[in-house]
Amino acid sequence: MDYAVEIHNLAFRHKDGTVALRGVTMKVKKGSKTAILGHNGAGKSTLLFHLNGIYLPQQGSVKILGVEVNRKNEKLVRKMVGLVFQDPDDQVFSPTVWDDVAFGPANFGLPREEIEIRVKEALRAVGMEEFADKMPFHLSYGQRKRVAIAGVLAVKPEILVLDEPHAFLDPKSKENLFDILEKENQEGRTVIIATHDVDFAYEWADEIVVMREGRVLAQGGTEVLCRGEIIKGAGLEFPKVVRFFNRIHGLKVEKAPKTIDEAAELVNKLLKNMPQRD
Repeated sequence: MDYAVEIHNLAFRHKDGTVALRGVTMKVKKGSKTAILGHNGAGKSTLLFHLNGIYLPQQGSVKILGVEVNRKNEKLVRKMVGLVFQDPDDQVFSPTVWDDVAFGPANFGLPREEIEIRVKEALRAVGMEEFADKMPFHLSYGQRKRVAIAGVLAVKPEILVLDEPHAFLDPKSKENLFDILEKENQEGRTVIIATHDVDFAYEWADEIVVMREGRVLAQGGTEVLCRGEIIKGAGLEFPKVVRFFNRIHGLKVEKAPKTIDEAAELVNKLLKNMPQRD
């Protein structure tokens, strides 16, 4: 099987002595949609920062598409992995939206013609073409988040990584983000997010990684979020759809649905098959 990310026994300690990762071992399938869940301090962001070389392994190893992350190939890794920070203001800093999205391709030495093509494509992908000449600080938070994503897409990474992408977004912006991530994955990109949002992770992802105190507590399909011992151990909540079905006395289903539409379809089917009373 082809893996986008292979991590073995990764450990990391910050300069102040805080241990962030404690022997993390995990793999991410190429072309997958992976959600990393856990409370603040679980090590999610530190783990993501290892995926494009912001942090280098102090112990263990990280491989991206078979290439080991180290000081010699940081630039190559950053072409393969695009990282979108939690706060767009840490990433969006140029005088105009166009300049900001062009920064990455220009930094990698691409010719002007190619940069223009990539900026246009990236802004179209996030629905921000009409804002190309705007100053980023005049945009809403959700719009700045989309500009940050466009800046990463313009580099054309094979792996897209987002740290807490839903933070401080309104419902419409969350919907826009969902559509962007779906589109990028359908076009062949591996997408990895770190999030607190169990409902989004359960509906969107096909692979779940649950972290606690710098360790991987569990990894697998979305059924991981249906397991009480994992939810309790990580201090998370069941997804709303799972909670709903768990609370219906006597109801047995082989697999909890992932979306509201799937839940409604299942309930309607169960009601239809119930014996009718005279």
